[in-house]
Amino acid sequence: MTHERGLRLQMQRVLTAPCSVVFRALTQPEELAKWWGPEGFTTPSMESDLRPGGGYRIAMQPPEGDLFYLVGEFLEVDPPERLSYTFRWEDPDPEDRETVVTLSLRDIDGTSAELVFTQGDFATGRRQALHEEGWTQALNKLEELMSSAASP
Repeated sequence: MTHERGLRLQMQRVLTAPCSVVFRALTQPEELAKWWGPEGFTTPSMESDLRPGGGYRIAMQPPEGDLFYLVGEFLEVDPPERLSYTFRWEDPDPEDRETVVTLSLRDIDGTSAELVFTQGDFATGRRQALHEEGWTQALNKLEELMSSAASP
């Protein structure tokens, strides 16, 4: 198996909520559970020690199949502008390796935030594509959640 260099994901969204509200949605277990994961997935449990060096463990339940876990360590916690953490699966696929997720928020006008998401480096294009699909669906749910929170 060859390792392709520099396989990264980058996505950008404008969310109709202030940075502080978005940051809470990215970090608080009860908020994260509302949008985390691809369509149809649930998060039955979430443990989080939100500080640099602190760990997290998220249980993910697909619509069909067995529960699995995502674990990692927080690298940067700088509310409400930046969050960075390692991302790895417990019992990973042979093509998986630990990646780093970084979420940066920029205030647009006090009522909206630009979210820039990056993750990498992936071992293979196949794993990158899988993550791109999952994150796209999750960020769509986050966008919807922030829109509904903003509407009266």
